[in-house]
This record gives sequence, C-alpha cells and structure tokens, in this order.
Amino acid sequence: MVKNKALSAKIDERLEWLKTNLAHCSDVMFRDFVAGPGMACAVVYLKGMVDLKTMEQSILKILSFNDHTLSEHEFIVQIFERKQLPVAQQSIIQSMDEALAGILDGEALLLVDGEPRMLALAIATFEKRSIQEAPNESVIRGPREAFIEDLDTNLTLLRRRLKTEALKTELLHLGTKTQTSIAIVYLEGICSPQLLDEVMRRLNQIEMDAVLGSSYLEEMIDDNPFSPFPQMQYTERPDVVTASLLEGRVAVIVNGTPIVILAPVTLFMLMQSAEDYYQRYVAASWIRVIRYLFLFLSLLLPSFYVAITTFHPDMIPERLLITIASSREIVPFPALFEALMMELSFEALREATIRIPKAIGQSVSIIGALIIGTAAVDAGIVSAAMVIIVSLTGIASFIIPHFDLGLAFRLLRFPIIILAGVFGLFGLVCGMILIYLHLIELRSFGVPYLAPFAPAHLKDLKDTVVRAPWWAMMTRPSFFGKRGRQRMASRKWAQTQEREGE
Repeated sequence: MVKNKALSAKIDERLEWLKTNLAHCSDVMFRDFVAGPGMACAVVYLKGMVDLKTMEQSILKILSFNDHTLSEHEFIVQIFERKQLPVAQQSIIQSMDEALAGILDGEALLLVDGEPRMLALAIATFEKRSIQEAPNESVIRGPREAFIEDLDTNLTLLRRRLKTEALKTELLHLGTKTQTSIAIVYLEGICSPQLLDEVMRRLNQIEMDAVLGSSYLEEMIDDNPFSPFPQMQYTERPDVVTASLLEGRVAVIVNGTPIVILAPVTLFMLMQSAEDYYQRYVAASWIRVIRYLFLFLSLLLPSFYVAITTFHPDMIPERLLITIASSREIVPFPALFEALMMELSFEALREATIRIPKAIGQSVSIIGALIIGTAAVDAGIVSAAMVIIVSLTGIASFIIPHFDLGLAFRLLRFPIIILAGVFGLFGLVCGMILIYLHLIELRSFGVPYLAPFAPAHLKDLKDTVVRAPWWAMMTRPSFFGKRGRQRMASRKWAQTQEREGE
C-alpha cells in the first residue's frame, strides 16, 4: 500500500485513497451528499468517536441545503475561509497524510469536489470516567478530585487551580502506532528553561510503537534506568501537580492514563504526602518523623535481627536472649534462611492480595497473616520472634507514601539480609554505605537525589524531615532554581554533548 501525499482536487480520487488506506476498517464511515450550488461533498469519520447529533444538525443539515443563488466560489469562501459551520474547532488540511491522521484522531473530514483543501472538524466524543477521589492518595481534609484518562479534562483541572497566563502546555505525539498525545506542563518564569529543554529533548528522542501509560516514558527518560529508586514522582491528584508546578517542576500528562509524572524529584519529596499540607504543621512534622523512623525499620529490622542473633548475641539483654533462644530451639533453619523464607512469603501474600478480586482479598490476607503464621510457629518451622519482626517490617513498609519508593526498599531488604547473615553487623553497615553512595551519586534531571541535605541547602530544610508553618515557607526550593541550573543536565546528556562537540 503506497501513500500519496498530494492528490488532485477531485473528490473521487481522494475518497479512493482514503478507502485504500482504511481498508478492512468497518468503523470508518463515508457519507456522500450534494451541498450548496450542487457541489459533490463527502464526510469521512470514525463511528463511535464523533458526536452524531452534531454531525447531523451542525454539518450535514446545513450543508445539504441547496442554495442555488450561491456560486461555487462563494460556497467555498463561506466554508473554508469564513468557516460558517457551527463547529468551534475547525482546521484546514491540504495533505492526505494529515487528513488520515485527523480521521484516526476522531475528527470529521469534509471534502468538496474541485477544492484541494479539506476541513477537519473537531466533533470527537467518547465515553470517559467521571472525576472521583484518588484511590491511592486519599486525604482527610484535602480536595477529593483526581485525574482521569482524558487529557483535556486533566488540563482543565489544572487551569481551574492556576488561573495565570504563565501556565504553559507543550503538546507532543509519541508512539508510531498509538500517536499518544502527551502534554508537558510548566509555569513560565518559574520553571528553569534548562530543565524544560532537557525534558523536551529526552521525550523527543523516544522511538517506540506504543505509549500506553506514563510509566513507559518514565523508564525511557530516567537519568539512571538501572537504579531501584524512582527518579520521577507520579500522582493522581491535581493539587499535588499544582504545588509541584509552583516549585518550578515539570509535569508530563499522558492521554489515556490518570497518572501524571513530575520531574525532577528528590528522596525527601517522595516521603511527603498530600495530607502533610492539609494538617497543622506540628502534627504533619510528627507524622513525617514517624515515617522516616519506619522507613529505616522496613529496611534494616530483619537484617539487624539476623545479625545480632547469629553473630552478636551478647548485644541482647539476658532475659530477651532467653526468650528468643527458647522460641528458636525447635526451629531447624538458621536465622538467615528463616528471614528470607518469611520475607518471600510476605511478598507473595502482598502480591496475592493485590491481584485477586477485592471481595476475597481481605479474607486471603487474614488467612495468610493469622492462620498460616500461627500454624508455622506451632509446627516449629519459624520462630514467633521472626513472625513479629516480619510483621513489623511489613507494617513499616506500608507507611512509605510513594509505592515505587517502598518497592525499592523492599528489594534492597533482601541483599542486606544476606550481608547481615554472612558478615553480621559489619555486612549490614557495608550495605548501608553502598546504598548511601548510590543515593549520593543519583540524579533526577541533574538535581541531586538527596538535596537539600547533600549538597546542603540550609534554607530548603524547612520542608523535608519536618514541615515548617506556611508563614515560614515563602521561597521555592533553590536546587530547582539558579543554583540547580548548572547541574541540570544528566551525565548521559553531557557525554552526548561532548561527543557531538568532538
């Protein structure tokens, strides 16, 4: 099948070209009619993607009225130059490739015999989900609106909150087969131009058949794709995106998914919840301190237990040591194997609870946590102390607000347990040092992952481990501004620029 980008003004040739390229597409409709002073016309559209009521009343009914007092030239001028059809969005198309793309995007294409120009009418309509509360980011005092799968609706939710001309949107189409619409949203004058250029450069380099979700883009534009830590933040909440834009960050909204990704991001931003900003700062700061405490517990508690019971029992108080020893007396496995077995079982239980239908998910979690755990202790397969440790670790991992960050620590928990089981506390400390070195090296679009602690920006510490009151937070994060611009580009981009310079 060969595409001809330029055809004559004859309507039959253009219709034949469209029918050839849209062969075996039963949902493509071709409607022929006579309009104006007896001119042959046709409308091509996708059934189910256009508003048929608007099609009949605002297009076909008006055009089909034969006004013999008009000349052919006057009819063309009214339709194409004065755009007298009652449709808000109309665009003139002269390329058949553009015409084909418009039809597949849900537009109605109007062709007039003898006129090389075509008119694309934006009367697309389709079923979409209503605006509801975000299921994964619920709050008590905050707004209940969440993004949906429609790009225009999501942009409207942001416009309602940011009533400023500085709110800019850049539209891209990615995916050779899907042609997914992607909006890059930022605040002009606040967002760093270097950051915006870097985001656009990375997105424009993506070449793939389909973009079905924002996670496709996230993996393609990360600074370090091999790191377990997320280098972009995702959210379903318009208020979170609004606050991020006001900080100078960039939002990437993908049509067809309610998940919006934000760049750049730091570790401390991933530990923040939308609820922190709707509670009083004292309560919010206390909750954040608890969150960081349980973050370390979720990573280190099983490995610390394995290390001290295997290599350093003298660190345990005598009475507690006797209790632990008595519970482990009948267990045939070493502490390392016991911890790995219990952690894997907990991960399997967590995954099963997510994948099975919600109606029986709660029953499975109760059966797995209570019955199987109790039976394993009674059978002497695992000790009661290990069940308590793994349960506390699981609860601690649920406190982490960002799912991908919690998943990263869940993955790192296993190698640290192995290091602790082989080398004791020395192995645990070595594992923590390696993680810290990786976090120091990690960047998110050039912004240090541990900012504002490393490098230290004392003025930006007011919204990290604790949250300062609103009257004390009058400045934006400096690592997104002037001091961050010098290191905005990733190492891969810098290396590419060096090679191009050579």
